[in-house]
Amino acid sequence: MRKSTTAKKSKNISTMTNKRKSRGNKNKEDTMMAPNEKDTPIQDYEDDEIEEMQEADLKKLIRTLRSSQKQILELQKSLMDKIENLSRENEILRRNQNEMKQLVQQETVIVTRNHNEVKNSIDQMTNTLEILKNRMGEAEERISDLGDREQERIQSDQRKEEEIRNLKHIVGNLQDTIKKPNIRVLGVPEGMEREKGLEGLFSEILAENFPGLEKDRDILEQEAHRTPNKHDQKRSSPRHVVIKLSTVKHKEKILKCAREKHQITLRGSPIRLTADFSSETLQARREWRDIAQVLRENNCQPRILYPAKLSFVNEGEIKAFHSKQKLKEFVATRPALQKMLKDVLHTETQKHGHQYERS
Repeated sequence: MRKSTTAKKSKNISTMTNKRKSRGNKNKEDTMMAPNEKDTPIQDYEDDEIEEMQEADLKKLIRTLRSSQKQILELQKSLMDKIENLSRENEILRRNQNEMKQLVQQETVIVTRNHNEVKNSIDQMTNTLEILKNRMGEAEERISDLGDREQERIQSDQRKEEEIRNLKHIVGNLQDTIKKPNIRVLGVPEGMEREKGLEGLFSEILAENFPGLEKDRDILEQEAHRTPNKHDQKRSSPRHVVIKLSTVKHKEKILKCAREKHQITLRGSPIRLTADFSSETLQARREWRDIAQVLRENNCQPRILYPAKLSFVNEGEIKAFHSKQKLKEFVATRPALQKMLKDVLHTETQKHGHQYERS
C-alpha cells in the first residue's frame, strides 16, 4: 500500500515536473515576446497543483511574480508618463484652443467693425452717388437749356449776319446807284486844282485827251471832290478825284473813249479814268482781275460790266457771269476753257480757303 502510494506520488511529481518544465519553456517564450503580445504575466495554477509544489517551484513562482510585478510597475509608470504627457498635451491644446477662441473672437470683432465701416462707407457712397446723379441730372438740364439757347443764339446771329449782308448789299446798290453817273480820276497830283479847281482840271483832261468831247456842251460836270484818305494818312499817292456828271450816258461815253485811247494824260503825266463804285463793288471787281488777265492773254476779250460782272468771248459767244461759282460751273463743261483757267481758279480757291480759316 505504501509502495503504491509512493509510486503514485512519484508519478505525480514527475507529471508536475514535466508540467513545470513545460510552463518554464512557456514562460521563457512569454518573456521573449513583446509586452503587448502577452495575455497575462502570471501562469494560473490549480489549488491541488499549488499544494503539490516544492519550495524551489515556489521560489521560482515568487521570482516570476516579482518580475511580473516589476513589469507591471514599469508598465504603470509608462502609462502614467503617457497620461502625464497626454495631460500636458491636452493642457497645451486647451490653451491653444482658448487662444484660438480669443483670436477668433478678436477677429470676429474686427471683421464686424470693418463690416460696419464698409457698410457705412457704402451707404455714404450710395448717398454721394445719388447726390451726384441728381446734380448730373440738373447739369444735363442746364446744358440742354444752354444748348438750346446757344442754338437760338447761333440762329439769331446767322439771321443778323444775313440781315447785315442784305443791308450791305442794299447800301452798296444804293451807293452804286448814287455813284452811277460818277467818274473817278486816279493820279492827279495834290494841289494841282488850286489854279482852276477840280472842274477846270476835268475840262483840261477832256481837251487834252478827247477834243471832240470837249466841244460837246451836253457833258457838264455838276460837282467834283477828292476822296477822303480813310486808310493811311501818310500815303504818298494822291487822293482820287470824283467827278459827278449830269447823266450816266455821258459817263459811259467818256469811259468808252478812254478804253479806246488806252492811255490818258494830264499835262503829259499819265492818269486813269474809271467808274465810281462802292467799296464792296470795287472789291468784287478786283476779284475778277486775275481771271480777266488770263482771258485777255488768250484773246477772249474780257470786260468787267456794271457793276461787277465778268464778260468774255468763248467759242464765238459772249458769256457774262456775276459770281465765280457760276463761272466754275460753266468752265467744267468746257475742257479748253477749264485748262486755260485751271491754275487761276485753283489759286482763287486756296485764297478763299485761307480767308475762311482766318475768319
